[in-house]
Amino acid sequence: MELDIYDFDKTLLPFDSGGKFWSYCIRHYPWILSCAPYQFLGLILYCLGIYDLTKLKKPFFSFLTMIPKKKAAEKFWDKYDKYIYDWAKKENRERYSVIVSASPDLIISEIAKRIEIDDYICTIHDKNGAVIGKNCHDAEKVRRFREKYPDAEVINVYSDSIKNDKYIFSLAKHCFHVVKGKRIPFEFKNMYPEG
Repeated sequence: MELDIYDFDKTLLPFDSGGKFWSYCIRHYPWILSCAPYQFLGLILYCLGIYDLTKLKKPFFSFLTMIPKKKAAEKFWDKYDKYIYDWAKKENRERYSVIVSASPDLIISEIAKRIEIDDYICTIHDKNGAVIGKNCHDAEKVRRFREKYPDAEVINVYSDSIKNDKYIFSLAKHCFHVVKGKRIPFEFKNMYPEG
C-alpha cells in the first residue's frame, strides 16, 4: 500500500489548532478561565523539566470537562475549516492520506471528516483532558504509524517542522517542508532509520 503522511498544525493550515481551539473556547465558554491557575502551574512544571509534554497536556486541556466538547469542536471548525490549504483538500491529494499529529483527537476527528482524509493518528485524551498513552509527537508518531500500517510504503511526507518531524520524514521517498502554506521539496538525510 502506498500512502502520504501529513502533519497537521501549521502544515495543513496556518496555525496551531490546539491553541486556537483554546482561545475560541475562552470566547465562547469564558468560565473555563477558572482552569488558568492549574494550566499556569502545569506550564511552570514543564519549564522546570518536571513535566514532559504529555503531562503538560492534562492541565492545559482540563477545560474540556467544562464545555460541550463535540458541539465546541463542530462550531470551531465551522469558523476555521476554511483555512485548510487548497492543496490539502481531497480533490488535490494524490493517494491514500494519513494525518499524523500531536493534536487532540477531539479536534482532529472533526476536521478529518470534513476534509475526507483517509485516516488519522493523533493524541488521545480522556474525558478529563489527560493524555491516554503518549503524546503523538517525535518518534511516537512513527511507532504509532507503523503499528497501524506496518507494511505501507510512504511516498510523501509533509510537515512545517524538519526538526520535530525528522522521524516521519525518515519514512518518506519524498519530503516537503511546508512554509506559510508552500510545499518546498528537500532531500532528507535519513539519520533515524526505523527499528
